[in-house]
Amino acid sequence: MGAKKRGRELGLPFPGEPGAHNAITDVPGVEVGFKTITKNKSPGDRGPWVQTGVTAILPRGRDASPAYLYAGIHSLNGNGEMTGSHWINDAGYFVSPICITNTHSVGMTHHAVLKWMIKKHPDFFAQRGRFVMPVVAETYDGLLNDINGLHVTEADVFDALDGAASGAVAEGNVGGGNGMLTYEFKGGTGVSSRVFQIDGRPCTLGVLVQSNFGKRRDFVVCGVPVGELMPDGAVLDQINQQELGSIIVIIATDAPLMPSQLSRVAKRASLGLARTGALAANGSGDIFLAFSTANEAIDLTKASAIREVKAVEDDRLDEVYRAARDATEEAIINALLAAETSASVNPKGVTAHAIDHDRLLEVMGIRTKR
Repeated sequence: MGAKKRGRELGLPFPGEPGAHNAITDVPGVEVGFKTITKNKSPGDRGPWVQTGVTAILPRGRDASPAYLYAGIHSLNGNGEMTGSHWINDAGYFVSPICITNTHSVGMTHHAVLKWMIKKHPDFFAQRGRFVMPVVAETYDGLLNDINGLHVTEADVFDALDGAASGAVAEGNVGGGNGMLTYEFKGGTGVSSRVFQIDGRPCTLGVLVQSNFGKRRDFVVCGVPVGELMPDGAVLDQINQQELGSIIVIIATDAPLMPSQLSRVAKRASLGLARTGALAANGSGDIFLAFSTANEAIDLTKASAIREVKAVEDDRLDEVYRAARDATEEAIINALLAAETSASVNPKGVTAHAIDHDRLLEVMGIRTKR
């Protein structure tokens, strides 16, 4: 089966100009890798239903030496986890890949990222007392996955990290997004990007989401109340359960920004969620991280006491904010459009249906060439 059409290919009127791949990897140096874990059991089989995985984002690629990147975090609703966030809030940087998985696999993923870094960069860790605090985030896939079976292994995390690459990025039921829902359709991983200029300098901002949130009735696409017009098959309604979702948004940019500015950029992901109808429910962990690759990475083994950096003036940040808002919205919709219906045999006895493209276009009044 070929890849499904993305939002722009279907004619959805998203604002802004995307990069070459309309993905977070349009930011130079950023690589993304996945390990998708699916073990579907047949009807009547009492074995576990496994539908989970790991997503890895390497801001400077797999082979870059450990160095810190300026970053900022915003938590719209904190019912979730992102390790390393306290230090990012205090110091404004992190040193590690970023991984996203399911709620109960944060510990294993954190351990495995450290082991991968230690094996890949032995000289860096040879210095006594050397340490890093990996960034590992999560969303809950317990409706479609045997989450208490702890199926993510060290080897799975290694596979995601070692498989990271630039270029086009897979979406939907891949990596950590494998077992996720969005607005009670099948959800998962989605990406988008924007290109823009600041004072004549070309810049790129890219977004990756692990999308797992929302009630159907709230769902909006480009201003159309799609959830009200497509109510059938809502998973949580089938089992009379409140939202137990979350969304992780990772924003990368090559615009030169300081940590305080990146925290403000991360906040703008909230506006992208709002455009799709999100209300940041009590049970949702909506946590966003933004980082910049613009300033030269600091070699932590040779860092000097004083550093010169470049940064955009605060009053010129609106184009960055607009890019973050718009790319977040589009990445969420792309995750939905790429997702595949989960098989019907799972612990809760429900089916997570992929959104029907033709029906979506019909309710939105959009015609496309077939």
